[in-house]
Amino acid sequence: MTKQKLRIALFTGLYAPFLTGVSVAVHQRVRWLLEQGHEVFLIHPQINDRYPKNVGDRPMPGLEEIQSFPNFSAYAFPTEPLVFYKSLPQPLNYRHWSDTKLLEKFQPDIIVVEEAAQMRGLYSFFLQGYGRPIGTQYAKRTGTPIISLFHTDIVAYIKYYFGDRFFNFVRPIIPVLVKQFSESYNFNYFSSKEQLTKYEELKCQRAEYVAYQGIDCEKFHPRNICYDPIPNDNRPTLLFVGRITPEKNVNQLLDIFPVIAAKIPDVHLVIVGSGPLDEEIRERAKKFGSGITVWGESHGTELLGWFARADIFVNPSVTENFCTTNNEALASGTPLVAVFAPSTSEQVFPGRNGFLAQPNNPTDFAQKVIAILENPSLKADMTRNARPSILDFDWSACMQKFEHKLYQIIEGAQKVEVSTTSIRPQR
Repeated sequence: MTKQKLRIALFTGLYAPFLTGVSVAVHQRVRWLLEQGHEVFLIHPQINDRYPKNVGDRPMPGLEEIQSFPNFSAYAFPTEPLVFYKSLPQPLNYRHWSDTKLLEKFQPDIIVVEEAAQMRGLYSFFLQGYGRPIGTQYAKRTGTPIISLFHTDIVAYIKYYFGDRFFNFVRPIIPVLVKQFSESYNFNYFSSKEQLTKYEELKCQRAEYVAYQGIDCEKFHPRNICYDPIPNDNRPTLLFVGRITPEKNVNQLLDIFPVIAAKIPDVHLVIVGSGPLDEEIRERAKKFGSGITVWGESHGTELLGWFARADIFVNPSVTENFCTTNNEALASGTPLVAVFAPSTSEQVFPGRNGFLAQPNNPTDFAQKVIAILENPSLKADMTRNARPSILDFDWSACMQKFEHKLYQIIEGAQKVEVSTTSIRPQR
């Protein structure tokens, strides 16, 4: 029996050309849903002249790839730069645009809100943002099911960007905020079991684990070594790909590097990405000469080549949920050294496809990297195991589970509606 095609309204606080793992994931999700024949209304952040010029110039997949689908429509909501990160957007307040009016016109079967906390304003601790839960007014009035997808550890971000003193001041009210926020949605889904546990302890309501977050395992593949960006460089290469921001702990890579270089003098660290700490990282890297390359942003086949070229992918971030770049590296056949963080223990199997180090411990991290580079047999085993270890998170497999969950939610909402109607007193 063929299932009906769904009308899905999908709100996201991040989308191309704003370069984040969330943006990439949302694009992949929308494209897959469209390919299955579902009708998708994408409500995404507007790019305007208030952002740095390089933001709008990025050659990353976005609307141009999906606008040809007849079952696709979109609306770009007005935005302003995030106060402490000018390359990322925040929605303007609900006085400037109406989620309810957009939904009234589209009349979806279900509403999906990606990074709902960020859209409401938690990134800036309510200094910016929409000012109320996205999509919930329409959902409550019409009985339309609405779900939120958690990507980011918002609580950890608040600590990084506002500092320990502010975080300790607001810590007592965080469970209240999480409970209040999560109660706005029928379900709150997490792609990491560990992050789910953390937020349940913070009183997150109606929370579940769903493996909705995947990667394109056909695109990220060991064969991409043919795109090697440095084909004549035979040094052992450590690769980081991500935003150059405080919560990614990129600075720690420069603390880790000299410890590794003391044992492996020709080691080469490549940092790919951009962000507010760009200048600081480049300045610190100068003293290591050619040992560290701060590459900047990378896209297309060049980026695929980096993932396949690296000997080890390194990620010192303690705020990861489902880290896209970790899995892209593994799919490319590259072992991983990361720190213990939400989801990394679900991605890294120590001794098999990489190692996990203690957070904020450069010496322990360096020793894990050295252990791989000094043992060719271990490195070969990890390289061989890397790709098979992540194939369960291929986009097609993850999205089939997500699609099944959407049907379940809609069916459950319809049963409740029928039950409510049947017991309604006759006039």
